[in-house]
Amino acid sequence: MFIPARVGGLEDRLGDARLDAAIDALAPLVTPARRARLDAVLSARLGSVCVLMDAPYDPHNGSAVVRTMDAFGVQDLHVVERQAPFTLHASVARGSHKWLDLFTYQTPEAALARLSGDGFELVATHPEGALLPEDLATIPRVCVLLGNEHEGIDPRLMAGATRTVRVPMRGFVESLNVSVTAALLLHAAGRGRAGDLPPPRQRRLLLRGLLYSIERAEDVLLAKGVLT
Repeated sequence: MFIPARVGGLEDRLGDARLDAAIDALAPLVTPARRARLDAVLSARLGSVCVLMDAPYDPHNGSAVVRTMDAFGVQDLHVVERQAPFTLHASVARGSHKWLDLFTYQTPEAALARLSGDGFELVATHPEGALLPEDLATIPRVCVLLGNEHEGIDPRLMAGATRTVRVPMRGFVESLNVSVTAALLLHAAGRGRAGDLPPPRQRRLLLRGLLYSIERAEDVLLAKGVLT
């Protein structure tokens, strides 16, 4: 089953102004073990590593990248959609998309402007890249650029990359599946980094986790006057 990649709904309706009130209303309703799990995961979340995907073609691959990002604590996925919306395959994503923040763009230029403005260095995957995966951990704010399965990386995005990275291989194959490449690079990029997602974003994710964890959470917020 194919599903939209975007999440939101009740979380977006609350907005930042009522975020703390919603957390205060919902937090007592989860078990201590669940709250500890949420706090542990969110405190390790990374805002200094992100991914940019160039017009992904196969929803299975996109879903695997999303699941990998969640596994390694990488919060933000940027996607140049162009003509086709970014979709996921439910059996592959396994709900991991609910924990990520997705930013989509219709043009490479828009994606580059956003990432540059946020202070990210764009590093593109390339079979003859100058960097090795472990070098990514030394870049303060790094965005890993993954190409389209059929066409590779758009020249406009490649022009915006300051450096390239390769996955060393010993066999006859010249490339790996995009999701495997993402797993290797994100594991390396995150090594030695402490969780660095800004506290306001951690709080927003905590609210998201509480909403997912509590049945009829909307009714609770209505009863408490947080939602009207």
